Amino acid sequence: MSNPHKISVPKLLRERLPAVLAGAAVPLLVWWSGCLSERLRPPGNKPPIVMVMEVTGYCNCGICCSWERGWFGLGSPVISSGKNKGKPKEVGVTASGTRARHGTIAADTAVLPFGTIVYVPGYGYGRVEDRGGKITGNRLDLWYSSHGDAQEWGRKRMKVRVWKP
Repeated sequence: MSNPHKISVPKLLRERLPAVLAGAAVPLLVWWSGCLSERLRPPGNKPPIVMVMEVTGYCNCGICCSWERGWFGLGSPVISSGKNKGKPKEVGVTASGTRARHGTIAADTAVLPFGTIVYVPGYGYGRVEDRGGKITGNRLDLWYSSHGDAQEWGRKRMKVRVWKP
């Protein structure tokens, strides 16, 4: 007779595998969300440029980022206007290829190139990683995780500190 209290290794692995995978997934998700990524700080070796900018907020929604669902609202996201209308849109990914998160700033890259560090009073430090069709000249768009938070920021004309790369 076999011992009923003896657990085979494969059964033990089957019972413990979900917990092991969950334990490995949590740090990965925290890193992916940006919680463990680098903190944005200005370079210590050069003084900032002070600029007056019109500052608005945006989020990943279709209203803010001009996308819609293709195939009569059932398919994958596509760009809803402009020269790339109808082309696939990867929601939450910036023009520079990073994932949008708190600190992501959209700007006219002819004025502030990708990688520019900006301090916005009331928002904090951010990095230019995105651009938008209506973001031209001395305008900034600050990323928020919800449409309501982006709307709450509103439209402000203010002095910001800028450190170009």
